[in-house]
Amino acid sequence: MAGETVITVVGNLTADPELRYTQNGLPVANFTIASTPRTFDRQANEWKDGDALFLRASVWREFAEHVAGSLTKGMRVVAQGRLRQRSYQDREGNNRTAIELEVDEIGPSLRYATAQVTRAASGGAGGGGGGQRPAQQQQVSEEPWSTPGSSTSADAWSTPGSFGDDTPF
Repeated sequence: MAGETVITVVGNLTADPELRYTQNGLPVANFTIASTPRTFDRQANEWKDGDALFLRASVWREFAEHVAGSLTKGMRVVAQGRLRQRSYQDREGNNRTAIELEVDEIGPSLRYATAQVTRAASGGAGGGGGGQRPAQQQQVSEEPWSTPGSSTSADAWSTPGSFGDDTPF
């Protein structure tokens, strides 16, 4: 939406994402991303860490179940989302303000690691689980980028010349 503050954060998860369900059965995962800036000190000829930013983040619905099943403490992630500010009263009655990241996209950083991507089973048109437990992930085929719903042997991309000239989608 227009006017929202969209940011991208690169950092490490401080703990495993915490998956919970609302009273209506809606899944939500909460976690903290620690982002520490590093600068090179030319005089000392070494890298120096700056002050870490600890940013609380949340994801909802089926996305929350994917995050909780895929990401773990210590993983370096790249997250993009919208900053949200909320006000509340603590137990002592003091007014507090919290700034959190409502995540739109997140994944492991591949700068110092590798990842195996598995397409998740579709949860239906609404995308919500309706209070059900997380759906098990399934691999669509040996080739994760093949045409959805096709097996590798019947994929128009993997067997050129065996299909008509029409585009397979």
